[in-house]
Amino acid sequence: MKNKKGIPFFLLFAVLITIVYIALAAKPLTEEFQFTPIWKINISAPITQTVEKDKKKLAFHLGQSVGYFTEDGEITLLKSFPAKADISDYYFAIYNSGAKNTEFFNNNGEIAGYIKAEGFPYFAEQIIYVFLPGGCSFSKCTQTGDIQWTYEGTIPITAFAANDNHTAAGFADGTIKVINNADGQTEVNFAPGGSDYPVILGLDISSDGKYVASISGHKKQRFVLSRREGNQQKIIYHKFFENDLPYRTIVRFCKDSRRILYNFPQGLDIYDIEDKKSKFIGIKDKIISVKETDDMIFLLSKEKKKYTVSLVDSTNTLEGSFSFTAESAFINTYDNNLYVGRDNSISRIKVSKE
Repeated sequence: MKNKKGIPFFLLFAVLITIVYIALAAKPLTEEFQFTPIWKINISAPITQTVEKDKKKLAFHLGQSVGYFTEDGEITLLKSFPAKADISDYYFAIYNSGAKNTEFFNNNGEIAGYIKAEGFPYFAEQIIYVFLPGGCSFSKCTQTGDIQWTYEGTIPITAFAANDNHTAAGFADGTIKVINNADGQTEVNFAPGGSDYPVILGLDISSDGKYVASISGHKKQRFVLSRREGNQQKIIYHKFFENDLPYRTIVRFCKDSRRILYNFPQGLDIYDIEDKKSKFIGIKDKIISVKETDDMIFLLSKEKKKYTVSLVDSTNTLEGSFSFTAESAFINTYDNNLYVGRDNSISRIKVSKE
């Protein structure tokens, strides 16, 4: 009789377990990023095509070749160079070690102007610079190559960053200067300090010019974030590293203007200005390129001939990566598409969350 009375209880318990199981099983799976190949083109024997002048063109630099392609996989321009070249999505120039009055071109292959100075051209997207002989001075140029203003210094430049309104330069003596792009006046002269041997190895400036982020020094190397208050920079966050990097490294403000990512000896950190929190991501290889879409960050890192593309989402989470072996490589983005260059090929990869 006791066993018979216990049966309803066990039946009720079994029904409850079944209901809970069904409820949990019915929950949708967590969405994951999917990488879908769209096309692949070979640049060793391309068919150069003419497209509308206002169609979006993306730059590539692979080995001793530079050029442009479209999101549809059309090569619109391809140039080989024997010595040096610089390219952005808007301009390119081919030059040698004795560059002087260098001609440069727009992404349609038309001559845009001549850089009227001796030195190496550098294109920060649509902004044109020339680094002058000696490595201590540089000029900002107009869209036709005329000199707009010049910063003349005596200390070697070791880091450089630019946006529409400001130019930031870091130097071997550990100082950082922020220059107004309109008139060439120095607005900030700042030394993060804190190390035995000062040198700026990584640098960026926020789009509004309010924040400066840097990696500096040897022996007590550190990351420093500072905020402009009047004519001074106030350090609002810093972090010392266990080991020192012996080379220049990536420091980058994200498009949202609140996150800064930086590559240091242990990996990658992303610091959020609003939350005042830092997120560590264990990417051990040297990061050489950062590209963004609306909600994704793509990182290209390198160790010898192995390249790795990593995806970080808006929550600062490493969502995935893939690696390949190559002599040279690049990444670029447009809309929600990732473009990966590898030696003689370029691939378009659609990234979606499913």
